[in-house]
Parts: sequence; structure tokens; C-alpha cells
Amino acid sequence: QALAKKEGCLKCHAIDKKKEAKSLKEISAKYKGKAGAEATLLNHLTSGEKVKLDDGTEEEHKIIKSKDKAEVSNMIQWILSLK
Repeated sequence: QALAKKEGCLKCHAIDKKKEAKSLKEISAKYKGKAGAEATLLNHLTSGEKVKLDDGTEEEHKIIKSKDKAEVSNMIQWILSLK
């Protein structure tokens, strides 16, 4: 959770309600039990891939700055643990 705050994830994502983007709980539910969920989220957080906004436009997702693999993995595990 600390890395999510530090990286600015919580500017667009709230934990339990929709803000500019899906809530982290919605993201967790989307990937729950899916093979490759961690790899998918890691790619999403580090590649700057396009995301579709509610108004239909697309923008590049912010790339997290942390290069600490354990810290990033911990954040992904935290997101996936939300219910």
C-alpha cells in the first residue's frame, strides 16, 4: 500500500470505489484466480500500455518508478489480496 501511495496510484485508483479508474478491489476481482495475473499486472505497471478511460479516450498508464522487484511484487500481491 505504501508503494501505491508513493507512486501516485491512488490519485486515479481508490481501494474500494471507482475514481478516475477502476478501484483496486475491482482489479483484484478481475484477476482473482487467473493464471498469469501477477505477470499481467507487472507488465501493466511497467510498460506504459494504453488504458481506456470512461469517456472512450485512451492514455498511457503511468509507469512506476520503483526498480525494487520485491517492492513491486509486494504491491501486486497486495492488490490481488483485496476483496
